Amino acid sequence: MKKIIVSVTNDLSTDQRVDKVCCTLHKNGFEIVLIGRKLKNSQPLNRNYSTKRIRLFFNKGFLFYAEYNFRLFFILFFSKKDILLSNDLDTLLPNFLVSWLQGKKIVYDSHELFPEIPELVHKPLVKKCWSNLEAWILPKLKNSYTVCKSIAAFYHKEHQTDFKTIMNLPREKEIQLGMFPFNTKDKKIILYQGAVNLGRGLELMIDTMPYLKNTLLVIIGDGDIIDDLKQCVHEKKLNNYIYFLGKISPVELHKLTPLAHLGISVEEDLGLNYRYALPNKIFDYIQAEVPILVSNLPEMKQIVLNYKVGEIVKSRNPKELATQIKRLLEKDFSTELKKAKKELVWEKQEEKLLSIFNNLK
Repeated sequence: MKKIIVSVTNDLSTDQRVDKVCCTLHKNGFEIVLIGRKLKNSQPLNRNYSTKRIRLFFNKGFLFYAEYNFRLFFILFFSKKDILLSNDLDTLLPNFLVSWLQGKKIVYDSHELFPEIPELVHKPLVKKCWSNLEAWILPKLKNSYTVCKSIAAFYHKEHQTDFKTIMNLPREKEIQLGMFPFNTKDKKIILYQGAVNLGRGLELMIDTMPYLKNTLLVIIGDGDIIDDLKQCVHEKKLNNYIYFLGKISPVELHKLTPLAHLGISVEEDLGLNYRYALPNKIFDYIQAEVPILVSNLPEMKQIVLNYKVGEIVKSRNPKELATQIKRLLEKDFSTELKKAKKELVWEKQEEKLLSIFNNLK
């Protein structure tokens, strides 16, 4: 049985893509050890494979990345393994060095265009460091995959790489209904789930809500700007119309998502990372049979065009957006959603994933 050490920089509890990859590999005969970090609010894990969390002294900024990569290098170096699976650029350096030093196979899963994330837009020196790291390592990798065709094409153009595409789709599941911790009677629910960070379009949605009657906006997730958003909601006196549920477990999330009448993914075009984004929340909405409203960006709008499961944002003016949402909430997408949810599932990605790991170069 070949042993794969999988590494990420998050705390493992809500990373559904990595969990799906690990489960698929585990059930197909690979021994898995997943390494992440332990935070003060980290939830307990119950996985079919082994996990290891590292408690750090630093949890943000340069010192976090430096400490985590330093400690990850020694863990990887002194651990028994056959294959290294690095998730995203912030774990790639120690994985690459150990692979090179010990002659181990390395696989790289790029969830996004890391140097193009909005948080680096105004940090040119930091961005350059990450970009140089990519330029040095990516051309040397022989086993790589990413979440969509646009990112794969970008890397091929920039670094002459051959990235395969493994879409971040949910597992096929039966719909189970939970209950929101507030009154939703006679209300339409607009749902956002995911990271609450810069450029997610949540400020726009807050500005849009005053134009929508009998409608609630529910935000599930956590991130850098959540306190700012809560303050904004308070100042605009929208506390009875916009609810923040914070970070919840995937199991609970799957029970709340189907309660929505509309799922949103209205990211701003703040660089290539968002422009080429194909967020997994879009597919979670579809799996829960919830119609979607997405930004006019290439990857996510193509899902709407291909499967007819919602609409593309026509205007980012709050009043005009509200008008579009009102009309959208009156439409019936149930037939299209039932058809799309059967196609857009993780089970249809597993064969491609296993082909990569069973034929490593």
